Amino acid sequence: MPHKITLTGSATGPLREYDRYVAFDMREKGSPSAPKGLKKSTFISYTVFVAKKAFNKTGLTKKSIMQEKILIQGEPTLDIPIDECPGEVGVICFQITVLPNKKDKEGNEPNDKKEAKQEASAAQQEVAVTKQEEKPAPTSQPAANEEKKAEKIQTEVKETPIQEKKVEPQQKQITNQPKGTQDLLSFDEIIVPEEFLKTRPNPQKTQKVIDFVKRTGRLDEPLTIEKGSNILKDGYRRYIVAKTVKMDKVPVMYEYQKS
Repeated sequence: MPHKITLTGSATGPLREYDRYVAFDMREKGSPSAPKGLKKSTFISYTVFVAKKAFNKTGLTKKSIMQEKILIQGEPTLDIPIDECPGEVGVICFQITVLPNKKDKEGNEPNDKKEAKQEASAAQQEVAVTKQEEKPAPTSQPAANEEKKAEKIQTEVKETPIQEKKVEPQQKQITNQPKGTQDLLSFDEIIVPEEFLKTRPNPQKTQKVIDFVKRTGRLDEPLTIEKGSNILKDGYRRYIVAKTVKMDKVPVMYEYQKS
């Protein structure tokens, strides 16, 4: 069975165009340690070969490929001439994906969340300024206690709407979803590994999940997705069912990458 390889990063050199494919170079850090007596590996260079049709679908250009962070899934090859493959390892690409950066995620944040954060920040600043400006006047002990109670009530009235605005969007997002759901993703955001695509789920078990969705309108369990890369880790049968019944989005729970 061919060895699978996954790379993440940006191109380290210019894009090279051929008849039916394009090629570019990438590199990743090698292992920080090596067996005693052997030299340590600093970087491993790769030359990636992608079909033009698949590359054009990503929207990448000769300039942007050296700036965008991309994910490559494929297998190593030794059959490419050295003048076309300057990297230490040649990689035949089966799937290429442009990964979103932090700025893009912040720019795509819903307006209602941004407004809620701005209103919350403004209200908290108003409470802080009010407390600083108010100075206690010399009064009797009972009068001082009454003033403290009044200040506490006013603060609670101001802070209560802030807490409701923070919680409300999250509750709407995961309503009527299976236990353990952390987010809702569309099919275009999920990357299905090659080993899943080559399998066929059990028809009887798949039909049970379809019947459950028709009765309840939702999946019985969320899909497991790797945080950051959106690679499917578990739940391929439910992914197929959701796609079959044409669900707009699927519930997911995240698995964090091992450091």
